[in-house]
Amino acid sequence: MTPEETGALVLALLGAGVVAAAWGWTSAGRTIWPPASLAVLAAALATAVPAHVEEQTPVAVAMALAGLLAVAGGGPVTAWVFAFVDRHDAPGRQGMAHAAAVLRGGAWIGGLERAAITASLLAGWPEGVAISLALKGLGRYPELRNQDNTGTAERFIIGTFTSVLWAAACAGVVLLAT
Repeated sequence: MTPEETGALVLALLGAGVVAAAWGWTSAGRTIWPPASLAVLAAALATAVPAHVEEQTPVAVAMALAGLLAVAGGGPVTAWVFAFVDRHDAPGRQGMAHAAAVLRGGAWIGGLERAAITASLLAGWPEGVAISLALKGLGRYPELRNQDNTGTAERFIIGTFTSVLWAAACAGVVLLAT
């Protein structure tokens, strides 16, 4: 495969990931599209690894698609991970609904967090990841500290790790391809 074809394939996969992520926000798509967007992101990562395609890949387009995929895809993937955790959680424990009720605004905060992490990594400023996570932790600390249910703190950690790993993988596609 030529570098031009590799660059085009990376862009196509990122675009397909954005479409899959958008469908993941629908009630009918919450089951199938998060794993599909995860598979497309993995394919984009695998495609980007073998060859640098800097001249052939419009870097700005790749960054924009990776940023969109990070923000749009992270929410459904995180919800999908929570559904998996809930399926394997002990009966009688407080579920995700409790954490969502206590930690309001999580979807917006998660989207902004993924945008900040992706932008920081793409800009070559990894310290921005630490700043973003510190702000999130400090902002949520009073709510997490005052909970009788430790499940809320566990869900905060699971959601944060999922969100950060998703954003880093999206940025990684661009960094590997360029």
